[in-house]
Order: sequence, then structure tokens, then C-alpha cells
Amino acid sequence: MLKRARKIGATVIICAAALYTGAVFAHGAEALEDDSCMRRVGENMIHLSVYQPQIDIAGHYCTDIPAAGNTVLVVDLVEPMLREIPVGIKLIRGGREDGDVIADIRSSIYTDGVINTQQELEDGRHLLVVTAEGVQPLKYVYHLRVDMVNYAEVFRATIGPVVGLLLIALIGYKLFRSKRFKNWMAAKRKKTTL
Repeated sequence: MLKRARKIGATVIICAAALYTGAVFAHGAEALEDDSCMRRVGENMIHLSVYQPQIDIAGHYCTDIPAAGNTVLVVDLVEPMLREIPVGIKLIRGGREDGDVIADIRSSIYTDGVINTQQELEDGRHLLVVTAEGVQPLKYVYHLRVDMVNYAEVFRATIGPVVGLLLIALIGYKLFRSKRFKNWMAAKRKKTTL
């Protein structure tokens, strides 16, 4: 009986560990195609990195920005073709294109492929629109959330442990309700009374 309980316990721990997804607060070593900060229009790609040195000097973010305040926005023009045409940036408060324009960096050619700006962001939603002028104009959009709870991330971070606990509770319930366990407990009580 004890051997079986150990096997069940080990199985539960392995299942809980496999289901645990963990929380992702910033992006890091992932393929360009899988990076949530990458935007693609046709074959042309750009990448956004957001920094808040007053919060975390080494941390970089994408669309979920941890706090309001001084924020550095860096747009990398990944495709070499984008470095040969005028590219401009608009930062809009409110999360819609008809909101208040906070910053409007006029179109220019960035031969080094990097556009950066430093802005004071307030709590709430913002929209970063990157426009590349060319034969066929390109438009990239980032929805930024400043100092807001991302419930999807919270859900992903907690679902694994919750499922693991429910699994442990179910197995414990089944174990304590089994006839074998009841017989074992009865035999143990009988032994201690003698």
C-alpha cells in the first residue's frame, strides 16, 4: 500500500511539473518568428524593445510595460530594405489611432536600422504606429499596456499549479475512499488496540 502511494505521489509531482507553465515578464532568447515583439508585413520585419532604466536597468519589455514614467522605445528595422526608405513613428495615448498623439517622429531614412525615442508614458493603453513609406506603404502597430495587469499572463502562470493541486486532491480523495486503504487502516487500528 505504501509503495502504491509513493508511485501515485511521484506521478502527481511529475504531472504538476509538466503542467506548470511559469510566468513570462520579458522576452529574451527566442526565435525571431516566435518573438511577440516582432511585426511582419509581407517579408518585412521590425522589432520593438522597451526599456525603463529606473525600474530595471537590464530588463527589456515589449507590449506590457511595468510602470508609468520615463520609457525608452527602440524599433529595430530588421529587413535591410526598410533602412533605405523613410520610416516614421507615432505614439498615441488611448490605444486607438484617433487618440492624443504623444510623439510624432517624422519620416526619415535610418541607415543603421535603429529608431529610438524617450518618452514619459502614463498609465493605460497606448498605440505605437510605425509607418514605412515606399512603393507600397507598410504599417506596423503595437498595442502598449502601461502599468496594467495582464490577466492572460496571470492565468497562464497559475493554471499549471491549480491543475496540479486539483489532481493531487482527486488522487487523495480516490485513495482515501478506496476499499484497500480502508482495510489497511482498519487492520492498523486493530493492531494498535491489541
